[in-house]
Amino acid sequence: MVPPVAVSPLIKTARWSALLLGVIYGKQRFDYLKPIAEEERRVEEAEKKAREEQERIYKQLSEGNAESHAAFVCLSHKIRFVCFNANIFMFPHSFSVSAANSDTILK
Repeated sequence: MVPPVAVSPLIKTARWSALLLGVIYGKQRFDYLKPIAEEERRVEEAEKKAREEQERIYKQLSEGNAESHAAFVCLSHKIRFVCFNANIFMFPHSFSVSAANSDTILK
């Protein structure tokens, strides 16, 4: 076995200094990023709640009451809007609907 080589005190000091500077930098960076991450988690949680609420409403509507499957026709500004299960389809004014008034519900 070869005996260990003596390391220069300058190299030892530089290595320990780099280690300590890395720890200090890491702590400062962590303290900087922590509030940003907390805000992102808070926003993500709010979006998750909204998404779950929308899914709950969609599921409730798709379970089958007759009103949720109705088509609502709005005749205004020469554009027809038809809503099927919360999806809106636009038709040009040349599209005709045989309805007595604009509040007709098609079933």
